[in-house]
Amino acid sequence: MAEKGSARQEYGADSIDVLEPMEHVRKRPGMYVGGTDIRALHHLIYEVVDNAIDEALAGRCDQIVVTLHENNAVSVEDNGAGIPVDINKKANKSALEVVMTQIGSGAKFNDDAYKVSGGLHGVGVSAVNALSAELRAEVWRDGYLWQQIYQTGIPITPVEKVRPLESNEATGTRITLVPDFTIMEANEFNYATLLQRFREMAFVTRRVSITLRDERVQPLPKETTFYFEGGIRSFVIYLNRNRKALHEPIYAEREIEITPEGKKPFVISAEVAFQYTDSSTVTELSFANTINTPDGGSHLTGLRSAITSVINRYARKNNFLKDKDNNFSGNDTMEGLTAIISIKHPDPQFESQTKVKLMNPEVQGAVSQTVSEAFNEFLELNPSDAKRIIEKCMTSKRAREAARKARDLVRSGPSLLESSTLPGKLADCSSHGEDAEIYIVEGDSAGGSAKQGRDRHFQAILPLRGKILNTERARLDKILDNNEIKALVSALGTGISDDFKIENLRYGRVIIMTDADVDGSHIRTLLLTFFFRHMQPIIQNGNLYIAQPPIFRLKNGKVVEYVYGEPGKSETDILNTALKGHKNPDRVSIQRYKGLGEMNPDQLWETTMDPETRTLLQVTIDDAAEADRVFDMLMGSSVPPRRRFIQTHAKSVRNLDI
Repeated sequence: MAEKGSARQEYGADSIDVLEPMEHVRKRPGMYVGGTDIRALHHLIYEVVDNAIDEALAGRCDQIVVTLHENNAVSVEDNGAGIPVDINKKANKSALEVVMTQIGSGAKFNDDAYKVSGGLHGVGVSAVNALSAELRAEVWRDGYLWQQIYQTGIPITPVEKVRPLESNEATGTRITLVPDFTIMEANEFNYATLLQRFREMAFVTRRVSITLRDERVQPLPKETTFYFEGGIRSFVIYLNRNRKALHEPIYAEREIEITPEGKKPFVISAEVAFQYTDSSTVTELSFANTINTPDGGSHLTGLRSAITSVINRYARKNNFLKDKDNNFSGNDTMEGLTAIISIKHPDPQFESQTKVKLMNPEVQGAVSQTVSEAFNEFLELNPSDAKRIIEKCMTSKRAREAARKARDLVRSGPSLLESSTLPGKLADCSSHGEDAEIYIVEGDSAGGSAKQGRDRHFQAILPLRGKILNTERARLDKILDNNEIKALVSALGTGISDDFKIENLRYGRVIIMTDADVDGSHIRTLLLTFFFRHMQPIIQNGNLYIAQPPIFRLKNGKVVEYVYGEPGKSETDILNTALKGHKNPDRVSIQRYKGLGEMNPDQLWETTMDPETRTLLQVTIDDAAEADRVFDMLMGSSVPPRRRFIQTHAKSVRNLDI
């Protein structure tokens, strides 16, 4: 009960706020576009492009152009039928205005206009409109160019005819928007991020041209167009271009009729392409109505179960597996596999508006049937390829059993993999959980400074000796035999591989802190490779960070300034820029930090570890397929792709020793 005389908040009918739908979008953007950060900013574009893709799926569009303009404006144009502009009888206003301003409106709630579509909630473009400082909708339709302008989702002009269409003008829609940065975080659209997304879309939506144009680049705009006849089969070949394939891609497309009890029958289209390589990594991509579902769902489950089942049946039938042998596990049959599954469903059920996971249970059976039929036929008709695939699974099985024995051996003695037994080199903190953090530092010298400079209540220090094993080229049994990795796994408390449990992570922030030199960059890359391949949920959960130590210390009299690195700038340019801020640059004393160990504990705390003053870079995965490709190229066993990358991107390449 409230104390007598204290302020008291009355709770009654007047306490209940009723927000208009567009106001609700602006109050709770996370519900509609996943947040307000850079990913949500790009999601605004994806929602509009998804509508254009839906026109392509309906057979009315084959060209989409996305243009990045100055001042953070972006336009999405398609040559589809154009959004209807005539009066909607239910709303008594133009259908264009209804679509752009009313949550829950659209032509995708029945199958008259769209048999399948990615935008299904009637939320996408109206939510984008609500989160735009200004949005202009232009429609080429019914013999005229039509237009309406909105600010923060509210129409400021009527739907009006601009002019008659020329004889050579096709129908279509163009949406031009400027994000509202009073809600969205200040950022710019990233060309490379959009490029990866649209390449993916073009593979999945074959025979549709998608162009990304950047007019911010002067004097000549940058432009890339994607068009693929081969669809996801071409996508698999693209993803495996730096790997040695064991066979030609296996491809299948089927339409499966589903008859739910007491409901109208409908058809699910399932398209799958997959290929085994000599790599030990797994690349899986799943799509529902062309929408990437990074968390998978029923379609990916169907693909995995079918592949494992078919391989086990074939191996038994052809005596690769004897009666006494255990079946291959899912891990055995997935290793080295690059697989893409794309389904089209008239009523897909996603986990959320951001469409990260497909939930329809009937999809699993449809995909499983499609994969089983195609894979069985391939193995029977290509016995030499089948043998290579089975041998790949055998190798994976033996490595998995060796890794299990290594884990069992470790567990039987003083365990370095169990969270209850911590490595001796770890300087732990007194509290654990969301507010605790662990610094993974390079070497004993840096570890000593970090241990003295830290806040012992919530900061733990784990120094690693030298460069850890390149886990891109090593199997799990070899990884478990590496002392530095065992110490890292033990300190985090999560286990690894089959034993990994994100809920056991002992720290809310895992921070990589290495020297600002070439060796430090290499160690950081090795650690990122390990986390990406063997502890990816730590990245997906937002727990992994990179510390940003200074590279210079400038002292002018009693004034001390720390200078940090900047992407794309040389140390000389960074230093010269910093010196320009001093009246007498010649009197400035310059110290280049070659390593963290050169910094006094108080300096390391002030610049790199103090939450009030430090800068941390959070590690995220915006495009899993591209991340997989880059790690495979830079850290894998194939030399030519890495050499080409270095020769392309290095300013000068001499005496390459890769």
